Amino acid sequence: MLTAFTAGLLLITISELGDKTFFIAMILAMRHPRRLVFVGVVAALAVMTVISVLLGQVVSLLPKTYIHFAEVSLFLGFGIKLLYDASQMSSIPSCEEMAEAKETVEQANLSLRRKASWGIVLQAFTLTFMAEWGDRTQIATVALAASNNPWGVTIGAIVGHAICAAIAIVGGCLLAGRLSERMIIASGGFLFLIFGAVALMEG
Repeated sequence: MLTAFTAGLLLITISELGDKTFFIAMILAMRHPRRLVFVGVVAALAVMTVISVLLGQVVSLLPKTYIHFAEVSLFLGFGIKLLYDASQMSSIPSCEEMAEAKETVEQANLSLRRKASWGIVLQAFTLTFMAEWGDRTQIATVALAASNNPWGVTIGAIVGHAICAAIAIVGGCLLAGRLSERMIIASGGFLFLIFGAVALMEG
């Protein structure tokens, strides 16, 4: 269980920094009370994690050879793709994810001055859930849960999401200006390659 927890925690914490959901949380926190945004964002990510782990448990019913091949392929594929994306970036931050997140928030008509607390939580939940659906971290969570302890993956991933949400809400602006997007993406790529190599050796 500890191995699954650590894998889920590392995978989510590194992969989600600078992701679209990270910037959605940051932008929402600039406009609304931070605690309400945090509750909505973390609730959405926790629900998404549980769904992903349940999907992983369904996938685990397939023959072990297929699961192993798919897990290794996904991790190595994501790792290579992220490293390639990082190599194509300039050293100047493009803030593409930030722009997409800002557009998503604007389209949700969050510019109203007064909003009920439950409305803020609901909008944070909805925007985050929709942005995370089909994301690479969701697919990676499914793959992890298919071959690891589901409780460990669930707890580790939720803690990782909560850490990233807290960073985005409390210090997102400062962090976004100081951390290189290229470095974050490359770190995520290396992490996926490590998971792929470990899965290959354990197979």
